Amino acid sequence: MNAPVVATTTSAAVSTERRQKVEEFAYQARHHALNMGEVQGQGYVGQALGSADMFAAVYADQLNYRAQDPEWEQRDRFLLSTGHYAIGHYAALAQAGIVPVQELDTYGSDDSRLPMSGMSTYTPGMEISGGSLGHGLPIAIGTALGLRHQGSSARVINFMSDGELDEGSTWEAVMGAHHHGLGNLTVLVDINALQADGKTDTVLRTEPVADKWAASGWFVQRIDGNDAGALLAAFDAVAVEAKNAARPSVILCDTHIGRGVPLLEQREKAHFMRIEEHEWKICREQLTAGYEGEK
Repeated sequence: MNAPVVATTTSAAVSTERRQKVEEFAYQARHHALNMGEVQGQGYVGQALGSADMFAAVYADQLNYRAQDPEWEQRDRFLLSTGHYAIGHYAALAQAGIVPVQELDTYGSDDSRLPMSGMSTYTPGMEISGGSLGHGLPIAIGTALGLRHQGSSARVINFMSDGELDEGSTWEAVMGAHHHGLGNLTVLVDINALQADGKTDTVLRTEPVADKWAASGWFVQRIDGNDAGALLAAFDAVAVEAKNAARPSVILCDTHIGRGVPLLEQREKAHFMRIEEHEWKICREQLTAGYEGEK
């Protein structure tokens, strides 16, 4: 068995400038997510806050894209397998300049390009439509294979949730990606330990997750997904690995639902949050106070 690499601290090799750029991006994206959530008064706000650092590391540091040309042929592909995380993805797309920030006010509304579940036919920068879990990684494999056959140097980054590790199609794809030696594929797994039917370990125990990916031949890292430095160090390690071995990489990210907003971090029912009208102001104030306190 290939032993997983477990990263638990921020790498000293990651510059302060890079880390701060990602942290600022994530902070702004969290504000965007709160603004969109208030439009509906509810939604998958907790996931958007919890995964903001992951999206920020991708869009502020890793992804090769052109904001004004989302269909640019040489772009890296970011595939959102978890369609209900669309609110977090829209926040990142807006902060990246791909979607106008003012358009976020239409989130979930009739005729909006920003439906509550991600759809590639509607939203610039949304590569695939999300819905039933377990489909994203198989599509990512096809995308990575297609790019390789074309001689493209573009990478594929696939965002998944820990709930998707319940799906058999996911594990078939895990084996397939290794079989095809897809060194141009990186998977990010948001491990927030919660899904629609309750805590992940009570729905279906999937641990030891890192060992399972490693046993399938992947380059594995498990990190604090709310630590910008750890995320960047993990991506740096993926880049080194891609030069040395033709195998896919996975970054398992332990995150906290509602990250950055203590009021929401403490919610018992956090998978789909209903937030009272008076609480949105409190959420923004807590987010700002926490960010400024860490600077």
